[in-house]
Amino acid sequence: MRRDIFQAIADPTRRAIITLIALQAMTPNAIADNFHTTRQSVSKHLRILTECELVKQEQQGREIYYSLEIKKMKEIDNWLEQFRNIWENKFNQLDKVLATIKKQKK
Repeated sequence: MRRDIFQAIADPTRRAIITLIALQAMTPNAIADNFHTTRQSVSKHLRILTECELVKQEQQGREIYYSLEIKKMKEIDNWLEQFRNIWENKFNQLDKVLATIKKQKK
């Protein structure tokens, strides 16, 4: 089953993994050290994130390092942008109403 990026980020552990590797590529063992779970469980989460292309793997010697795939994260940001715009407009309208009320009270 092919998952999409929103299914991948729906899980709190996968979001935590994304946060961990956002600044620095890490090995699965290094990632697993940050969780109270098995290495196999972390590997499963990494496999899902890799399938969705949210993380990429890079072989360095005998180790595999996982890092964030910025292009895919941008897809999430682009989708969220529409909601950001809606809420900014709502807040701007609210600011205008509050300013009008404040003027009327003076």
